[in-house]
Amino acid sequence: MSRLGKLVRRIKSGEPIVVVSGLPRSGTSMTMKMLEAGGMQPVTDAIRSADEDNPRGYFEDERVKDLGHMEDRSWLRAARGKVIKVVSSLLQYLPDDNFYKVIFMRRNLHEVLASQAKMLDRRGEAAQTSDEELIKMFESHLEKVEFQLRFRPWFDALYVDHRSVLSDPAGAARRINDFLGGKLDERRMAEAVDPNLYRNRAENLEPAKRSGS
Repeated sequence: MSRLGKLVRRIKSGEPIVVVSGLPRSGTSMTMKMLEAGGMQPVTDAIRSADEDNPRGYFEDERVKDLGHMEDRSWLRAARGKVIKVVSSLLQYLPDDNFYKVIFMRRNLHEVLASQAKMLDRRGEAAQTSDEELIKMFESHLEKVEFQLRFRPWFDALYVDHRSVLSDPAGAARRINDFLGGKLDERRMAEAVDPNLYRNRAENLEPAKRSGS
């Protein structure tokens, strides 16, 4: 859709809802923390508290998990002008009566798998699918999601690389702030990034798992 068309739709839909999305363990909570530090109000119920996997919190709202089964999603209108975290598989259920500025986190898929595996291990659970199969599933899923973000007129997306945020927080803060209109505190956004929480790096994984998407 043209920029003019998206602008018209945005005006009709009111203030946009900022959505932070991506695969689980792709840096979405880190980005939510940045946006909160920069001055945005996160939509969260605070039910899921911080833990070893996310020491700074998850920034989740339990209602998001039920988007695919809800008949009435009008509660999302109250998120206009705020930021909410929506995992990539649920983006398709966001209603088209809002306009969404989506910050989509990309991360090396082997790092995503390693991080997910450690989380499952701490819960006493185990993945039921091989890494190779999961990589293929993730790649196919991401292609479909990026297609939706490109061609559904109620979405405007910015893709942000997880590692680039950690290596250059100030640069990432500037890109995100520009995308959202330039009103956030970039210095505080950059200061909210903690490189010490980058614990599953591709170069530290097994040699066969170092290359990724």
